[in-house]
Amino acid sequence: MTALAEPTSGLRTEYPFTLPRGYVDEHGVVHRDGVMRLATARDEITTQADPRAKQNPAYLTVLLLARTVTTLGAVSEVDHFVVENLFASDLAFLQDLYRRINADGHTEVGVSCPHCGQDFTVDVAGDAPGGS
Repeated sequence: MTALAEPTSGLRTEYPFTLPRGYVDEHGVVHRDGVMRLATARDEITTQADPRAKQNPAYLTVLLLARTVTTLGAVSEVDHFVVENLFASDLAFLQDLYRRINADGHTEVGVSCPHCGQDFTVDVAGDAPGGS
């Protein structure tokens, strides 16, 4: 995956990721690598006002991800149809990534080795060397 250019301000706004399973398109092609951008206030407000989210609050997640996942493999457009057809594990992964980058501001988590007890960080977005 190519590196993303960082804005001159130093604020990271795009986060590459690799889905655990991947989106399977109508031709059977699996798409796993993508990019999610930081959400804006407009993303949050617009999706909450959407009639589908008002009718079913759980649909808010689909709408937010469709707006903030900017690329997914060779899929021409990531829309609500694509998000609706993700495997549950991939949807959960993207929900967690959304929360991490928009609330926590990073994709790293602290972990400890179960064998030696050494503490280290892992990039859960999967864009670090050796990531899934």
